Amino acid sequence: MSSDSSSKQSHFIAIEGPIGAGKTTLARRLAETLDYELLLEEAERNPFLKKFYNNRRQNALATQLYFLFQRSQQLEELRQRDLFSPNKVSDFLIHKDRLFAKTNLDADEMALYDKVYEQLTFDAPAPDLVVYLQAPSQVLLDRVRNRGINYEQTIDRDYLEQINQIYSEFFLYYDDAPLLIVNAEQLDFAHSDSDFEELVKRILSIKGGRHYFNPTFL
Repeated sequence: MSSDSSSKQSHFIAIEGPIGAGKTTLARRLAETLDYELLLEEAERNPFLKKFYNNRRQNALATQLYFLFQRSQQLEELRQRDLFSPNKVSDFLIHKDRLFAKTNLDADEMALYDKVYEQLTFDAPAPDLVVYLQAPSQVLLDRVRNRGINYEQTIDRDYLEQINQIYSEFFLYYDDAPLLIVNAEQLDFAHSDSDFEELVKRILSIKGGRHYFNPTFL
């Protein structure tokens, strides 16, 4: 991809979607292709995550607060070095933290979480393009199983269906940035150059509004 092409693209692209949708793989390839800075959520650094998957109810609050602090710090660091690296792609949107919190926390925990969330995210930098990857829950579960991360193997289909639902509801009304909704059920960004190249073409064509990329109709 030429520098001329990348210069026409959005300066801050956020990739979102449920577990197993392909966010990180796509973000890595986009960053390499467009010569953008890569910002990853690095979930494996959360010391509470393994405990969360073993006992979600007991470890939910600590897990969510750690992610919130981690991601808000990443965005603040991004803001501080923006003059030196203006183009970036991330595999998360800060709003995702509250989506997971609503699924995993009880009412009292959510009230506490919201107080912290409001303080940490009130001026978070907004992307100028969001790419939302969708896939059926069974497809997500199969991908989670196949990638073989030990602590993820306790994830069940019911939990993935909850996550899928909250993402669908959130992006149904999302209008903070241009949005590309991608049917990722049959896409393989890791091994298929054609899948990736078709999606990049669509991304580079977006100037605003809401758009859809469904390869079954290409």
